[in-house]
Amino acid sequence: MSPNFIDYVKFNAKSGHGGAGCKHFHREKFIDKGGPDGGDGGRGGHIILRGNAQLWTLLHLKYRKHVSAENGDGGEAQNRTGAFGKDEVLEVPIGTVARLAATNELLCEINSDGEEVVLLPGGRGGKGNAFFATSTQQAPQHAQPGEPGREEWIILELKLLADVGLVGFPNAGKSTLLSVVSAAKPKIADYAFTTLTPNLGVVAYRNNQSFVMADIPGIIEGAAEGRGLGLRFLKHIERNSLLLFMVPADAKSIVAEYNILLNELRKFNPELLDKKRLLAVTKCDLLDDELMHELKKETPKGVSCVFISSITGSGINELKDLIWQTLRVV
Repeated sequence: MSPNFIDYVKFNAKSGHGGAGCKHFHREKFIDKGGPDGGDGGRGGHIILRGNAQLWTLLHLKYRKHVSAENGDGGEAQNRTGAFGKDEVLEVPIGTVARLAATNELLCEINSDGEEVVLLPGGRGGKGNAFFATSTQQAPQHAQPGEPGREEWIILELKLLADVGLVGFPNAGKSTLLSVVSAAKPKIADYAFTTLTPNLGVVAYRNNQSFVMADIPGIIEGAAEGRGLGLRFLKHIERNSLLLFMVPADAKSIVAEYNILLNELRKFNPELLDKKRLLAVTKCDLLDDELMHELKKETPKGVSCVFISSITGSGINELKDLIWQTLRVV
């Protein structure tokens, strides 16, 4: 993904006011005291979110600081209802979450293509005086004003939807793996925080099957408290079905590094530990057979582990098989 990947926007949203009801009495030639015929006001426009599977970023909303729907028109004579205000429809990627900025209250989540949710409803139109006519009150002299629309500061956050999320420290080999198993072209270099935005890749599997893998920017110890880039991107892991932990073979301790990653996820959101987990020990082209045999004895208990090398391709097919099998039972 390019630097244009935007996963957070904040804007002021204002739904339309309802139109006022009309106070009017029927008049025509030879009828100078007709009954009430004031029509109702039109509804104000809604602010609507609509899921669009072709979008992958909130970039198109980044510079829209004010979003307003149209007001409804007032009612008219001859019982004519005022026109409804035009709705303002915001198309967003699948996986977008909307919250109230003031209270952080969750308003909705968009989880499918074409799904529509009314974020802020428009005000109802007021009733015209014809509505208030009764057998005892045949000439009502009043009509309702329209209801005001709602105005709120809204936060939209995008949480990537992927089958597999890659979790690891900077330089653990996440981007390299993604570039090998998919057509994604993430930036790869031998320094920390090469990846500054999440990357998605579709991994081809046997019999024309596939799954989606997300490369999340590297986590560091203290990420759940906001250190490094972790706090900003840990949220993307929440939408992944399976977490693939990645620890390089040259780490001081595979178990210790795995436990640090696990602890950061626990502090950010304990529910993340309920997800299926796998462990890939990367950069195994640096190991000889004897050293690899010894390292296999030092892997964490209770998690399936595969030794891989994205450079030589060693263990890649075994990893894809394990991921596929695990996804089938998630």
